[in-house]
Amino acid sequence: MKDLNEKYRNPDWDRITHMFKIGILASLFALIGGDMLLGWGTADMSLSGMEQYFSRYVTVSDIRIFWSGLLGMIRITLETMCFFGVYRIIASVSESYAHVYRAGLIGMLAFGSFCHVICCATIYYHNALYRIDPGIAIEETMKFAKYFMIPVSGIFFVFFLVMNIVQIIAFVKGKTPYPNWCWVFTMLTGVIDIAVMRLAGNRPWAYALSTGWLSIGSLVTFTGVLINMPKKRSGGRR
Repeated sequence: MKDLNEKYRNPDWDRITHMFKIGILASLFALIGGDMLLGWGTADMSLSGMEQYFSRYVTVSDIRIFWSGLLGMIRITLETMCFFGVYRIIASVSESYAHVYRAGLIGMLAFGSFCHVICCATIYYHNALYRIDPGIAIEETMKFAKYFMIPVSGIFFVFFLVMNIVQIIAFVKGKTPYPNWCWVFTMLTGVIDIAVMRLAGNRPWAYALSTGWLSIGSLVTFTGVLINMPKKRSGGRR
């Protein structure tokens, strides 16, 4: 049986290009239809801590939470599948890096959508309690998050970090047909979005964009690897 390096020695660049283009569309779809739909709102600055954090979701309707959960679930699955295009270009050079990268992607496929839906469910739970008794909303929501959201999110982010760290190392070490500097195209760039939006202050569009930091990170990654695709499209370097 051929190993991964032999199987993907000459990447199918047409297929990879197609995957990256779909990834760009999925990221935009997720940002607008999933993340910004949920995150559009302003916080009550007279509050503090988690009360202030959840205050920006109090005006989010149940139907918005539903559509954000549904569209986000679809987009995370589609986005992650498109990252197998990156897997293919790593596999063209390094079997070992490709194995670990694929493990990260499989974990993201398994837990990514679940994590997003649980986050939406947590907001729905808070808002439902808030309408009944604002005094118990935060305490009970944090209990819900402790038992359901945090464990799933923790597992997801382990695979998320594995996938992104391996991708960065593979590009830096020349384990892809791309220039080494292309390591900058990673989902972790979405963290910059959070920092920038914090500087924008208490504005609905700023919160909406910061909610979509993962989608923005995906958009940067797919756009970067598509634009900088090697002109000489043979196999990867050894």
